[in-house]
Amino acid sequence: MKVIAVYSTKGGAGKTSAAVNLAWEASKSGSVLLWDLDAQGASTYLTGVKPKLKGGVAKLVKGSNSISDVVRTAKFTPADGQRAVDVLPADDSYRELELMLDSAKGSRRRVEKVLKDASGEYDTVILDCPPGASLVAENAVRAADLIVTPLPPAALSLRSLEQVRDLVAESAKPAPILAFLSMVDRRKATHRRAAEELSHEVKEIADVAVPASVVVERMGDEQAPVAAFAPRHPAADAYAKLWKHVTTHKG
Repeated sequence: MKVIAVYSTKGGAGKTSAAVNLAWEASKSGSVLLWDLDAQGASTYLTGVKPKLKGGVAKLVKGSNSISDVVRTAKFTPADGQRAVDVLPADDSYRELELMLDSAKGSRRRVEKVLKDASGEYDTVILDCPPGASLVAENAVRAADLIVTPLPPAALSLRSLEQVRDLVAESAKPAPILAFLSMVDRRKATHRRAAEELSHEVKEIADVAVPASVVVERMGDEQAPVAAFAPRHPAADAYAKLWKHVTTHKG
């Protein structure tokens, strides 16, 4: 089972869109769990899942509930030969998740421990992490085999990549980082330069540029990944390319 944490210290970077689209790509070749760890519940909404956990997140963190007790199935229709995506939704109780983790024994290993319950049941787990350097993010980073980081093509994005590096470096078992450019508008010279040069200049940045597009924004209306309703769009191609990088990444 491969655990992928989609994480950025900066909000609004395209993290949730990437998590949902990667889950779709992963489901073409195996079983997938998408865990929404962000209290805002964006992945939960984009997959059309009810934001309600039996017993709340507290029972899951404490081990009273297993993942199988609370998992839901994404509402979007899989393509032929593709598996449905399982979703572990975020609900109102996630607002207290930081405090729950802080009071739990082994507070930085609770997500990792919960995921052990899913080992053997899923081929891939995608963690949609909250932004910032929180205890929840630390848990996800520790549990992950790979950190996927979206970077809008702006100067401050490289700063956020540095912050991700710092957080990962503090983990007991640092995972490799795979960054990619998101929300790229090729009409802007700075965006074109970033798309053409950054993957050659920064070792963690893959040659992937997800375009800034209303099609990506339509995910909210469709409650589905881009490839489910616009499979020929460049954004769908970019997420498919990103998934290939995930599957072949060596660190």
